[in-house]
Amino acid sequence: MWLSWRIIGATCLGVVVGLASHALIKDAALRAELTGALGTINTVFIRSIKMIVAPLVLSSLMAGIGRMGGEVTAARIAVRALLWFLAASCAAILIAFLVVTSFGPGVDLHLRVTTASAPRVVAMTASGFVTNLVPTSIFSALAENEILQIVVFAVIAGLVLHRVGDDATLILKLLDASTRLMLQMARVIVAFSPIAIFASVAVALAQQGGSIFAAYAAYLGEFYLCLGILWGAIILAGAAAMGRKRQWRLLIAIREPALLAFAATSMEVAYPTLLARLENAGVSNRIASFLLPLSYAFNLSGSLCYCVFATLFLAQAFDVKLSPFQITQLLLMILVPSKGIANVPRSSILVVSSVLPYLGIPDSGLILILAIDYVLDMGRTATNLLGTAVAVTSVAKWERPSCELLVENT
Repeated sequence: MWLSWRIIGATCLGVVVGLASHALIKDAALRAELTGALGTINTVFIRSIKMIVAPLVLSSLMAGIGRMGGEVTAARIAVRALLWFLAASCAAILIAFLVVTSFGPGVDLHLRVTTASAPRVVAMTASGFVTNLVPTSIFSALAENEILQIVVFAVIAGLVLHRVGDDATLILKLLDASTRLMLQMARVIVAFSPIAIFASVAVALAQQGGSIFAAYAAYLGEFYLCLGILWGAIILAGAAAMGRKRQWRLLIAIREPALLAFAATSMEVAYPTLLARLENAGVSNRIASFLLPLSYAFNLSGSLCYCVFATLFLAQAFDVKLSPFQITQLLLMILVPSKGIANVPRSSILVVSSVLPYLGIPDSGLILILAIDYVLDMGRTATNLLGTAVAVTSVAKWERPSCELLVENT
């Protein structure tokens, strides 16, 4: 909560400084010098975020897939769960795409791309895309932040990890340690986010003036419209899988962990409470303990919805024209890396940052959306938790179709 208040204070201070600069500094050269200095802060923050993306994707995704190998029963449960996760992910992508393209919250911004912020534009062809999937070296892929290549390596390594025998346990421990290290680094970097947010808001308002507020209002409202539609889809799917009465009892049971996740913008905080609520609701500990971490890693429908919405918003804001092929590639590139990002506050920014260079969208856009990211993170984290609870309970019911999963006195 202390970080939240700092972010709010930094945003307000950035508004004051930005509007004052836009109104009082008439000399374009002087204003450019001021925004350039503040832009340096943005650049440092963005580079700090991007430097942990590749190792975090590699370690978390490889460990998550590696734990799926082995026992036939676990494999069957995992396949059923992953099919559910895939369906939820496709629904989240479709909803976000339809809303952002229908309303166009960033269309009227017309933000400029400076030479300093211009990204490396990757020429996209079908053959080039397929060829680029396979890395020549995992070390070069890590050095160049080639997320798709890292994902391919992590998937292959995770699938065959159980074949190395007893050493698999050691490798998983090392991967878990690496993931925890990256998350600790992420927390340290996020602690400095109020400074970057102040700079980003001040730069945006110094350049654009107060007209940018209208764009933020549309961005916020239309994203929560996305989440509202997604909630409806998740609840309907849960009712179809479990029945309306069981679905209603589940929604009542998860109120407390949902509020915890919403307030703290982290599902990690709600994990123990959610596990207890699911077990009280009749889901066996064996299934809940297996599926809950899997869902935490692979079923982030709220975050996925945000990643699509935010990336297309930035494309609109910077007047980046995307062909149907580019849009399809964008959605696939968001879908796959999002399955390996740990569920911590502001982790969705890592996914967005990983796909921007492929489409020629400037990195400076990250700071623009980060200014109100906390408010959006509350909604998408609560959505992640709802999707996780419904998915775990539904898959558990398929494993025990003749048993009553939700007790009457939940």
